[in-house]
Amino acid sequence: MSIRLCMAVVFAFSLLPVGLLEAAQPDVMYGPVKPFVELPEGVRNPEGLAVNPLNGEVYIGTFDVRAPATLRNNQLLRYSADGKLLAQRHFGQTPLTGVEFKDGQIYILNFGGSKLQRIAADFTSATPVEGLLTFVALTPPAPPPHHVANPDGSQDLITFDSKGMPGPNGMVFDRHGNLYISDSFQGAIYRVDKATSCAPCALSTIARDPLLAATATLPFGANGLAFNADETLLYINNAGDGRVLRMLMLGGPVSVLAESVFGADGLLFHDGSLWVASNQSDAMVALDEQGRVRARVGQFLGIGADGAPKGLLFPSGGAVQGKRMIVANLAFPLTAASGDEWE
Repeated sequence: MSIRLCMAVVFAFSLLPVGLLEAAQPDVMYGPVKPFVELPEGVRNPEGLAVNPLNGEVYIGTFDVRAPATLRNNQLLRYSADGKLLAQRHFGQTPLTGVEFKDGQIYILNFGGSKLQRIAADFTSATPVEGLLTFVALTPPAPPPHHVANPDGSQDLITFDSKGMPGPNGMVFDRHGNLYISDSFQGAIYRVDKATSCAPCALSTIARDPLLAATATLPFGANGLAFNADETLLYINNAGDGRVLRMLMLGGPVSVLAESVFGADGLLFHDGSLWVASNQSDAMVALDEQGRVRARVGQFLGIGADGAPKGLLFPSGGAVQGKRMIVANLAFPLTAASGDEWE
């Protein structure tokens, strides 16, 4: 029996306060999701996601990393609030990760090109893309070793290696227009001062920490970023280690908030909850600010007859649109086995 490659689908769910979810279903942690849009024919792996809070438009960047690179069809897509495709901007062979809206512009982490870029929010297929900065190898290219104390009193020392390839992945703005960016390969957090007005922009490294590097199967360390309500804490996902971290602003130590959130990818702080895209458990997980799980929304229910996933499949992040959350269903293959093109 032949199996079709699953269609790229973006999902949505109603965004109720976590307390209401618990009150309504005290013994059920799962909530449902429903399809929002299906990506155009030939476009796959929706990864970056942002919403224009003024008109509800949705922006999606793709992470198509097929080999050979000539097969890739990376796009920045613009949808209306109700899911009508408004525009496509072609990025070809270079996959995209983070996408953010700020002051009428869309900010793009061009992972394949190691660049931070910007484009008008009402872009068309021909709108120019502005380059703001290029990410480069850090010195040293890897973060310092990580010491682990074992229960028997012994000590493990985990050392990291890197060839200096940047891995810009997640980003978040503060209220002053400064932009914070994670580097999944070099274990770093960057800051771009006055990112809404700089051109070209300057990049500063504000954190290098072994907790920002990956030591597990997924090769991505520092990933999604989010601020708490008063922006005194920066929350950071480590996708490979399945950890949610926090760092006191500015320049405080990095510490662990929560463990075992497998494939902690995109991160969003909303209404007192941290929404973590758990790509390895096919769910959006809501944590409180003490790191306790308060809700889990979505699950993988198989592949439909049309080739599309039923439910979430390797979700990479979410964005709030009014009273609902839009979720990017990355459906990214980690293995090379034939017939396992969906995760």
